Amino acid sequence: MGSLFSQFTSPTLFGIHLFLIAMIFPWLFFYSPSNRWIPNRLITVQSLFLGTFAKHILMPTNKPAHKWALLIVTVMVFLLSMNLMGLLPYTFTPTTQLPLNLGLAIPLWLATVLVGLRNQLSASLAHFLPEGTPTPLIPILIIIETISLLIRPIALGVRLMANLTAGHLLIQLIATATMFMIPLSTVVSLMSFTVLLLLTILEIAVAMIQAYVFVLLFSLYLHENT
Repeated sequence: MGSLFSQFTSPTLFGIHLFLIAMIFPWLFFYSPSNRWIPNRLITVQSLFLGTFAKHILMPTNKPAHKWALLIVTVMVFLLSMNLMGLLPYTFTPTTQLPLNLGLAIPLWLATVLVGLRNQLSASLAHFLPEGTPTPLIPILIIIETISLLIRPIALGVRLMANLTAGHLLIQLIATATMFMIPLSTVVSLMSFTVLLLLTILEIAVAMIQAYVFVLLFSLYLHENT
């Protein structure tokens, strides 16, 4: 069990944790904007992807939320690159660590709450008590709405960590079973290897979907408060 979960420990070199390097390394694969009039194909595809995603994620939001487009796209690229890089062999996935996920989720959630309290104080406080609530239920509903508001960043961080951790564990378990079955049964090992390939494709989709869900929920929280 120790070796099974050792993939989630931060790698070290000469006693120095390489967690920060694992976070920065995916950004090296993104080209910086060029001063040339005609950029190369990779920069064109990258710009097209970022522009399309920004339009898609900000479509249901109102105009005040469009000021957050740069932050939303940056968080999306950050999560997406780390999730996909973590599927490569001998790599470390920082987003499987709950402190990192909460370090992203709590400031973003708190920023949306503060924006709502500053711009529309009465509307933000009205969410704690729906209109027409019976008097005996008022204290209970206020407590429930407060808990549901405070649990949002925890849900964002735990959802991202749990889905990626479960996928990595399944890949390692099936890969270990495939290696164990090779000398015993070629047919069973081929079947398990096929399952491993399908699971890897599924995990690539999960890595992209979880990054998208994180940013989508953040944009919805922002829409509520702007």
